Formats: sequence, structure tokens, C-alpha cells
Amino acid sequence: MTGWTAWTGRRTMVASQGGAARMGLDIESRSSDSPYIERVWRSSSHDVEQMTAVATAHWDLVFWTHRGQVSASVQGPETRASQAPVPEDATFFGISFSLGTAMPHLPLGRLVDGSAEIPGPTPRSFWLKGSTWHLPDWDNAEAFVRRLVRAGVVERDPLVAAVLSGAPPDVSERTVQRRFLAATGLTRGAIRQIDRARRAAVLIQEGVPVHDVIDRLGYFDQPHLARSLSRYIGRTATQLGDRKPARPLSLLYAT
Repeated sequence: MTGWTAWTGRRTMVASQGGAARMGLDIESRSSDSPYIERVWRSSSHDVEQMTAVATAHWDLVFWTHRGQVSASVQGPETRASQAPVPEDATFFGISFSLGTAMPHLPLGRLVDGSAEIPGPTPRSFWLKGSTWHLPDWDNAEAFVRRLVRAGVVERDPLVAAVLSGAPPDVSERTVQRRFLAATGLTRGAIRQIDRARRAAVLIQEGVPVHDVIDRLGYFDQPHLARSLSRYIGRTATQLGDRKPARPLSLLYAT
């Protein structure tokens, strides 16, 4: 893959929790009242060459413009942190979908740590599952996703959301695992580990002492936390506390 393609196959959201991005990456993101959407975001890049992309259990529908060309892709979940090049003077818009939401015609198991390009988008429209769709934007993301749902392009497994919220399932554990894999591309255990590491990183960035993070989130000890941060965040606890990092970090927020 080219550097540009490799980067868009990673995360395009770069900032710390709700704050202004640094090192030439500007980002804005918001939560959503839609059960299908985790977050809506937009971003632009300038004067930055590389970023650290953290692991995420969510998948994104992403549109970007670079040198006048519009591109689009479905970005799959990512199971570990990675380093990725950043294109100069590009703008991005994305919808991050909630866990349990999927496009059945694009099985998420095939998109883990990867992406699927959407061919032939224009500044106004793109082609998806046999139909032409207007490009969504910051203000109409929820309406756009509702249309996808009505057309059967996007579906949601309520069991996944219920189990993640702590509700006891009324089916076997084997059925739960099968439906998690189908709806997220990941096992329930992998989702928990990624989520815990992301929450740990947010707490450390907020100034919570490491020993408190270990106690709050159920890590065995400091080496256990360190291994988790290295795998899923790509930073040590000390690096997460650095207000002027050498390389920007993907957006972290409390899930």
C-alpha cells in the first residue's frame, strides 16, 4: 500500500479527550443520541507526518478530501496500536458506529485491522450496496444512518449492546460469542481489553495516579497495565502524561 492508503486504513481521529489537537491536526467530535452511532467526527491535517493510532473496537465510515480528490472507505476495528503516516492538507469526516452495529454485506471479521475502499465517490455522492447515497455531513449524520437502516444496509444486534451494558443474556455463551463475532468482528474478551486500555489512557491523561488506575480498572499490577498500554495505546504511562508528545495520539474518550 502507499503511505496515503496505509494511513487511511488506520484511524483518522487525532486529539486528546475533547481538546484541541496538536502538531498540525485539528479535530472536532461529538457523541450521538442514535443507538447506531458511537461518535461523529471531522478533522484536518497540516504540518504533521506521523501519528500513533490506538486500538479501537469500533468501525468507521470515513470520507476524506486530499488534493481535490474525494475518497471513502469502511475502516475496521483495530486490535493493537500502530504508527501511521499522515497526509498533508487533507480534510476528513467520519461516523464511528456503536458496538453491535454492522453492514452485513461487509463482514467485520474481514475488516479487523484493515479497511474496504468505497469506489468512485464524488464531492456529493457515493455508491454503496447497489445504490447512490448523498455524502453525509456533521449535521445530518443521524438522518443518513437512519436511511441506511431503513434500506437494510446497516443492522444492529441488540444482544451485543445489552450484554456490554451488563444484562444477563438469555442465550448460551456459545451463541453470545458467535453473535459478538458476527456483529463486531471481535470476541467479547478482546472488546473488554481494548476498552479497558483506552479508559486507562484517558484516566492517566487526566492525571489519575497509576496505582489508582490499576485499582479502578482491575489490572493485576503495574507491569500488567504497562503491557496493556503498550499493545493497545502505543504509549507508556509516562508518555501519556507528556503534554507535548513527539507524535500525536488518536482521539481517546470515555466509552
